[in-house]
Amino acid sequence: MKLVWSPETASKAYLETIQTCGISTKSSVAEFLSAMAAGYNARLTVEAWKNDSNINGESIATSIGLAIATRHNRGRYICVVPDEKSRLEYVGAMKNSGVAVPEVMVGVAKEVMERLNGVDFLVVDERRSDFISIFNSAKLSNNGAILVCKNGSKIRNIDSNKFSWDSVLDGKVCVVRSVTLPFGSGLEIAYIASKDGSQKVRKYAKRWIRHIDRNSGEEHVIRR
Repeated sequence: MKLVWSPETASKAYLETIQTCGISTKSSVAEFLSAMAAGYNARLTVEAWKNDSNINGESIATSIGLAIATRHNRGRYICVVPDEKSRLEYVGAMKNSGVAVPEVMVGVAKEVMERLNGVDFLVVDERRSDFISIFNSAKLSNNGAILVCKNGSKIRNIDSNKFSWDSVLDGKVCVVRSVTLPFGSGLEIAYIASKDGSQKVRKYAKRWIRHIDRNSGEEHVIRR
């Protein structure tokens, strides 16, 4: 993938997300995604947002982390919400966090996604009824992209009972690599190939990522 990894930027975003979200917030997902978006220097980050029953829960923490990452890599972050009520909730929660409110687009997510070109970091909550159409309607960057499905549990491979990107994506993009991570309620991540054909499946630079869950104290070491 042509997205170039910057450990220094990733570390800065990670630490700032921890400081902003606070130790009492379940923000393991937020910290990790913030580091990823910043480290890979995502130019256009998009989140299809769904509110938690608790507005101060994981959903807004993820948004805070993405906003912080965008500031560090000088990119653009857009949050897509379904209606005006959600927009007010989202904007209010972001203002309360002290983080600058990013661009917010209101409307049917599929229609909004079709107006955005060059998405290279896309986060979608699986609890949204339209989450499959959001992934498939996204106009991804020619340089490759990272797709993130939060709380992925609905789409399973019948044989393995594991999350299946093949069941989500319509075949228009090539998945270079996918990984399941035990953060929050689970993260499913797919790395999408650039469109110049220079990548082959699993031709990836390997690196180790160390992450400590502040709620359980467990340490996760992941080879990427």
